[in-house]
Amino acid sequence: MSEFLKRTISGALFVIVIVGAILISHITYFIVFLGLMIATQLEFYSLGHKAKLRPQALLGLLIGIAFFVWSFLYSSGHVEQITIYGFFPLMAAIFVVELYRNHHKPIQNISFTILGILYVAIPFSLINFIVINGSSYRMDYNPDILLGLLSLIWINDIGAYVVGVSMGKHKMIPRISPKKSWEGFFGGVSLTILAAWILSMVFPIINLKHWMVIGVSTALLGVIGDLVESMFKRSIGVKDSGKFLPGHGGILDRFDALLMVIPIIYAYLEVMMLI
Repeated sequence: MSEFLKRTISGALFVIVIVGAILISHITYFIVFLGLMIATQLEFYSLGHKAKLRPQALLGLLIGIAFFVWSFLYSSGHVEQITIYGFFPLMAAIFVVELYRNHHKPIQNISFTILGILYVAIPFSLINFIVINGSSYRMDYNPDILLGLLSLIWINDIGAYVVGVSMGKHKMIPRISPKKSWEGFFGGVSLTILAAWILSMVFPIINLKHWMVIGVSTALLGVIGDLVESMFKRSIGVKDSGKFLPGHGGILDRFDALLMVIPIIYAYLEVMMLI
């Protein structure tokens, strides 16, 4: 089987599973995205081990899971906002635990552990606030914006890849990502803007103006997210974050754009009072 065919099949199955879980119900969404967050955070911590560090993967993962579950319950109206203060002692525990570990890079270990929470767990957890708006009386699950965001990210990737392979001559940041070109970047942006216009008709939950802002922002932030993860991997000397998807690499490789897109788009949606 050719590498292109393997990449196409694994990518299609991946998309089907994610979209299917989102569409079926809020329970399947919760299970699949919690699993994706766990896998992504574990891959990130594995990069730390390859960099000769010892991040507190178990504690960092437990805090990430707790925050994802809390955000799901809070957005559903099942817990009060005050419960978030319970995370302060959990974060402080990272420093306490490091006191009893025998490793010569405690600052780096603590930093990498916290970064795994900030970089992976929090963006995944913010998705709950985008798809769920509930109270103690009723929970409203609406995945339209999430489906739109994922579509924009994937379309941006496709546009950048196709245009970059066929026309790419001017490299963006060759020291970090030798294959990324300015032609591919503008190809991805153009296709993403077109997709945002189509999404405004498919998902009228927000209007054309906001979809356009989200489309342009997603294209720009998606590239930054990809470059940031490439910077991490290049500094460690690895090509892929894992081997979960044949032809695609790891889970972190597939969600690097989303991790950068979600916090900014969530903030935009909140400021514009769209969620």
